[in-house]
Formats: sequence, C-alpha cells, structure tokens
Amino acid sequence: MSDEPVLLEEDHGAVRLLRLNRPRVLNALSGELMEVLSRRLTALDQDEQVRVVVLTGSDRAFAAGADIQELKDNTAVSMLASKQINRWEAIRQFTKPLIAAVSGWALGGGMELVMACDMVIAADNAQFGQPEIKIGVMPGAGGTQRLTKAVGKARAMELVLTGRTISADEAYAMGLVNRVVAREQVVERALELARTIAEMPPVAVRLAKESVLTALDTPLEIGLRHERRLFSLLFASDDQKEGMAAFLEKRPPHFEGH
Repeated sequence: MSDEPVLLEEDHGAVRLLRLNRPRVLNALSGELMEVLSRRLTALDQDEQVRVVVLTGSDRAFAAGADIQELKDNTAVSMLASKQINRWEAIRQFTKPLIAAVSGWALGGGMELVMACDMVIAADNAQFGQPEIKIGVMPGAGGTQRLTKAVGKARAMELVLTGRTISADEAYAMGLVNRVVAREQVVERALELARTIAEMPPVAVRLAKESVLTALDTPLEIGLRHERRLFSLLFASDDQKEGMAAFLEKRPPHFEGH
C-alpha cells in the first residue's frame, strides 16, 4: 500500500472516497496527514465533477487521536503559533457534503474529525471518545464545542471530563451518528448515501448544507428574523402571486421561476 497518509479513490462517479492511511499508528493525525487531507479537500471542493466526499480509515481505526509523539514537547507559544488550526479550517470550510465512514477507534482528534463531517455512518465495532483529559490536556480541535452542540451540556461534560469511550450504539442514541451498520458494510453504506445525495441538484445541496450549519450557530430569534425576511421577500415574486391565486381558484399553478 502507498505511504501517502491520505489515499484518494476516484472510481465512484461523482463521489470521492478519502482513506486515512497510517495503519501502524492507528491513523494518528500527524501534521503531515492533516496537511495532505486539507489539500485534498480543497482540491475536491474546487472540482466541479465531485459532488460528495466520503472519509474513512481502516477496519481497526478511523483515527485514534492526535500524534502524541509530535505534540509532547510543544510549548504554549508553539501551539498558539502552530498552523494546525488552518488545516482544520479547510475541513470546516468544505462546501460539499462530507460523510464519515467510521470503523474501530475514533478518539480525541479522530472523534473531532468525525464531528467535523456532515453525516456519520458507524460500524458496529466503532468506539468514540475524547480522552485528552487523561493525558493532561483537553479537546482542542472543536471537541468541546461540537460535542456540546450535538449531545448537550451534561453528556458533553461527562465525556470530556472522564475521557470515557462510547460504543456505536450509544453514539447513535446520542445523535452523533446517522446509523450503525455491520463492519464489513460501513464504507459501502456511506457510499450509497453519498450517491443518493450526489443525484440531487449540486447548488441546492451546497446551500442546504450551509443553511443547516448556520442553524447551529444562530440564536433562534436572529434565525426567525432572517426567515421572516426571506419569507416576505418572496411576496415580490410572480410565482407567489400565481401560487396563491391558483390555490384560491382551485387550479394547478403554473410557475415560471420569476
């Protein structure tokens, strides 16, 4: 197998499969791996032929966390000056649907990488956790933020402060994953979901993803005001007039997109 830390498979139509490839260290997220992943996602985002991306690891581990060998001698200053956050920004800014296919361990940065994806298909052997507290630190790539938004304060606090791992079934019950499947089916089921989405209108898919993500970060009152403005603006359209007239006249509407 190639020594490339992130492999790209292109034989899936409008879907691409990225595979983390450091099996000897359970796909630990080294700086090199994150840099290659960042570059690949940026290129795929710009490729008009690509509509959805699936991200996976190995049967034994999606990613078992950060590369501690790289981190252990850092200082506060060197961590603040690190470009590592820029690599995570490429994932956050990826505009197309990103689906994680998770088998085995997804711990620390691995779990944070899972949560940075838009949807998650988990194998029945998947194990999730934020064990950073056990080595004297805390999640630093979005773990305290995304986990709290996904499962609520009490559950996030327990997982972050105890470092305990949870099974795929428990992650599903918490709403962290979309579905749990047999280990041997996890990649194919993720690809099936990706192909379904890839058949939808690409621009609508991108904007729908953006809208859902915006809902996570927008207070309800602001979101409602934004929604009301958009609703009101539609009354400037011919289609609104036609739609309501057709409803009142009990006839099919004829929309022209104006």
